[in-house]
Amino acid sequence: MSEELNEELEDLSPEEQEKLKKLMEKDSKSYRSPTGFFKWLVALLGGGMVLFYFYTAGLATVATQYHRGVYVFATYVLVFLLYPAGKTRIRLPLTLVLGAILSTVATALFFDDTAAFHARLLEVGDAWTEGGLSLALGSAAGLWPIAVGTVALTPLLMWADSRMMARGEKNPTLSDILYAVVSAACVYYWMHEFENLNYRAGAENELDAMISIVGIILSLEVCRRVLGWSMTLIGIFMLCYCYFGPHFPDIIAHRGFGLERLCTALYLTTNGVFGVMANVLATYVILFIFFGAFLHKSGAGKFFIDLPLAIAGRSTGGPAKVAVIASALFGSVSGSAIANTVSTGAFTIPLMKRAGFKPHVAGAIEPSASIGGMFLPPIMGAGGFLMAELTNTPYAYIMMIAIFPALCYFFSVFCMIHFEAKKQGLKGIADENFPHWKQVLKKEWYFSLPLVIITVLMILGRSPGFSAFWATITCVVISWFRADTRMGPKEIWEAILTGANNTLIIGATLGVIGIIVGTISLTGIGLKFSDIIISLAGGNLLPAILLVALASLVLGMGVPVTAAYLITAVLAVPPLAEMGVPILAAHMIVYWFSQDSNITPPVCVAAYAGAAIAGADPWKTGWTSFKFAKLLYVMPILFALTPAILFQGHTANVNAEFQSEIPFAQVLKVNVQEGQPFAKGDVLAELMVDDKIVKVEAPMAGNAVTVKAISGGLINLGDAIVEGEIPATPGKVFSSMFSAILGTIAFSAFTMVFWIRKTTLIEWLLLGAATILLYWPTFITDGAGLVIVAAVWFMQHSKNRRDLAAAAPA
Repeated sequence: MSEELNEELEDLSPEEQEKLKKLMEKDSKSYRSPTGFFKWLVALLGGGMVLFYFYTAGLATVATQYHRGVYVFATYVLVFLLYPAGKTRIRLPLTLVLGAILSTVATALFFDDTAAFHARLLEVGDAWTEGGLSLALGSAAGLWPIAVGTVALTPLLMWADSRMMARGEKNPTLSDILYAVVSAACVYYWMHEFENLNYRAGAENELDAMISIVGIILSLEVCRRVLGWSMTLIGIFMLCYCYFGPHFPDIIAHRGFGLERLCTALYLTTNGVFGVMANVLATYVILFIFFGAFLHKSGAGKFFIDLPLAIAGRSTGGPAKVAVIASALFGSVSGSAIANTVSTGAFTIPLMKRAGFKPHVAGAIEPSASIGGMFLPPIMGAGGFLMAELTNTPYAYIMMIAIFPALCYFFSVFCMIHFEAKKQGLKGIADENFPHWKQVLKKEWYFSLPLVIITVLMILGRSPGFSAFWATITCVVISWFRADTRMGPKEIWEAILTGANNTLIIGATLGVIGIIVGTISLTGIGLKFSDIIISLAGGNLLPAILLVALASLVLGMGVPVTAAYLITAVLAVPPLAEMGVPILAAHMIVYWFSQDSNITPPVCVAAYAGAAIAGADPWKTGWTSFKFAKLLYVMPILFALTPAILFQGHTANVNAEFQSEIPFAQVLKVNVQEGQPFAKGDVLAELMVDDKIVKVEAPMAGNAVTVKAISGGLINLGDAIVEGEIPATPGKVFSSMFSAILGTIAFSAFTMVFWIRKTTLIEWLLLGAATILLYWPTFITDGAGLVIVAAVWFMQHSKNRRDLAAAAPA
């Protein structure tokens, strides 16, 4: 664990700290702290990467191959130097693979004809596919130097690694160093040959093929070292699916791809390892991770606790409400629900326990609030930047549509905490020494400047990278406002190294994510997945959303949420869009669902982190966090059914409606083209019906998405002429948001089985009905829902009065 994280946990007992450290290490694997030469090498690589991307963000741009390649280069090398191979039983296979790679390279260098050597290697692969192991071994007889080299190198490497480990586990072994060198060579080759690779795309040479095969192997190993086997196995499965395509069930089968074609497509192009994930990480995410490290080093963390404490500390259930506000502030820039849980939970969870919250409740509230930081601008983790990239939408617009749902989520957790505290009879923190929130702002207002600068610059249209660059500079400036937080060269360098280390967790995913996304593109499984979703849902939107939620939960187990979002988005957005959900709304649905593995058992790593701090049962804490975070599953349904909550319109068809004994008509003329806006009353088409011209007018303003009628053709009664996108009006946006707020209050009471007192079964069912009515954005349903809520309030208020009267002395 990092030094910063250890500082956050100083108030915990040694047993609690050790338990939490083991959990965090299980989730993300512990990395080494090198000494001597390797310490300086790691610092040089990490610091150089930070400075390079600061330069590209604030001063100049660089070519694509360097922009993406430098990030992959530094990430792969740092992972091999900082993350050990793992348990003893995995070291032998890894050493065998390394020995085979080195032996193959050596054999290729001394082979008279490189093309012949390459052809011999391909023959072995073909023999394996056609005749199995025996035929492959016979075909490989001419490649005996590779076998001899592998057998000779493996024990030597094992011996050298053992000697180096005996001297201490802080420095990398010889195998780690060689893996780092090989990975550096593979990435350098891609950068150096980038333009030539584009020219010979589809006709790669022998060296291209060998580099790509090794690069894919290294990408899998980088992911395994940092994140474990869960995501690595997904990548391996996708490779097997590509290679053995014809052998899969008919519904997902494909023609299959040879090893050379597969690896070159996934490694040498910008559709795989160096694809969208590498671009987003290098363009946006890395800079905001650096920004978070600098913001923490500037002393802003104390402000993120002091302000919520002053605002909500004295209210009912105060410590838990402090956790919500602190998590919103910290989570909006941390980019990690687990880091958010640990950093704010180290303070808020013990405070909640002292205030009377049960340990499993205290441990659950913090992660439930922490995942909300992934939805809240200005940073939204890495998912917001991915969404902007995938939808070709300005990030400032993504921020705008994400604000209200995020605040609604925090409001939901806030309300549930209030009802839970009322149910348990818990009060706020009785401490007269708490400063007023105005005093906190007056004393520490400047800590909010970096967030303000990021938001303002992006609203003004500057790039996220440029905004993060200047916000990071601001962190250094504001640190000098107080003597105890001033960042000199030492502190700046420590922040740089912290940022570089923090990027490795998400950076380790880019290779496997590239493999997954690339194989989806190669095989066309995305289209087949769309057909499966639509078929299983019977063409109905709500079941389709539930299937997407289930797919997201399964794909997200043990996978970083950003990776889970990208994988699920590639598969699930097309079917949702085909069923009429606006593209941005579909991406928001997937993005929200991608967070569920943090708080939904059996994985729920963020909830387990909260349980470790609270000293509570992890399983019980996980289910309790699921209860407090239930709006995570409700809000995506609102995105689909009422997209106006995201400022999105809806699709509607303008149909051929006419009266005639003949159930079809001739289309004389279509007056609109795809992508063309139209106003209410515009004539979209003219039909010939019973020798009369019938004009089809637009019932409302919109944009033509698809023109389905053809001039001169025939059209049946009721068939769609134009599929249009109807923009959301201000009135529709307001009513959707107002209904969402009312529905969230009712939903929170329904979830906690409490309104002004514990609800009976009838009252609980009434609150459930009111929730459904209030979430549907019409004045009639809102009115009906409010009447039901008022009726429940009156019923409970009457019971309270009767109880008080019965308890009063005669």
